[in-house]
Amino acid sequence: MKTALITGAARGIGLATARGLIAEGWQVAVLDRDSAELAKVAELLPDAMVIDADVSVPADVERAVSQIEAGFGRLDGLVNNAGVADFGPIRETTFERWRRVMETNLDGPFLMTQAFTDLLAADGGGAVVNITSISGLRASTLRVAYGTSKAALAQLTLQQAVELGELGIRVNAVAPGPVATKLAMAVHSPEIIAAYHDALPLNRYGKEEEVAAAITFLLSDKASFVTGQILAADGGFEATGIGLPALRD
Repeated sequence: MKTALITGAARGIGLATARGLIAEGWQVAVLDRDSAELAKVAELLPDAMVIDADVSVPADVERAVSQIEAGFGRLDGLVNNAGVADFGPIRETTFERWRRVMETNLDGPFLMTQAFTDLLAADGGGAVVNITSISGLRASTLRVAYGTSKAALAQLTLQQAVELGELGIRVNAVAPGPVATKLAMAVHSPEIIAAYHDALPLNRYGKEEEVAAAITFLLSDKASFVTGQILAADGGFEATGIGLPALRD
């Protein structure tokens, strides 16, 4: 049975990915630092291993390795999904806010992939999927820390793919566009939602399950010759470039 570890899996895309993999017969471990939400996941997914840890803390990462070794004895897939968002003007983004984003969004995937390399390399090699963002492919206002962290994660993906490919480990990334998570729907005003719809060729937000399907594909044997790629699951958002709504009327 194939095994996967998904970080930031207490909600959203991470949780949807865990559900999708379990449905396809994978053995899954879910990791998150939100203890309260993680307890709910333990009830929702009773067959999943639950790991309460922070990917930006080296000691927590090493403990996660020990738990996976003891519980699974192998690892076929690692999904670096844990991330934090911090939106605000550059002049108001303190160094503390900047570091808070970087330590989870960039340090976390570095630490996790490095720590799990030996397990992933065993049995012929596994797969890593880093979750970047469309904000790492195109700039947007108010996202100096978030966008930069995701752009750096895209480059980290390439670095990991080039080096770890020699061990049989494939490394790719999924860059979600606007996704209808509970958080997004709670904070996006009707004006923002309308603007996104206008900028998206598919004219709608994505679903968590649609992004999870892209992640599952990259983890699977169907993507056995795919590595070093950034797959934008974004409804065509990146393809629209600047996009002038007036030209579409």
